[in-house]
Amino acid sequence: MNNRSNKRAVIIIASATDLLFGSAILLAYFGILPVDISNWEVPRWVIGVIGGVWFAGSLAVLVYQLTKTDLE
Repeated sequence: MNNRSNKRAVIIIASATDLLFGSAILLAYFGILPVDISNWEVPRWVIGVIGGVWFAGSLAVLVYQLTKTDLE
């Protein structure tokens, strides 16, 4: 494995992990996970925005890395 494929594998693993974290926050926001987020010091809508942006950003990076072709 060369350096480029190692870097790509690390980015794929990191974005997949971020995707799981973002989806967990969104599931807690929508009430599917049994986590009471109303007791936190942050407004509920802010948690939803953070989870949505985190999920969408990591999904975009993951899809880009999985569909990127190496022209060498």
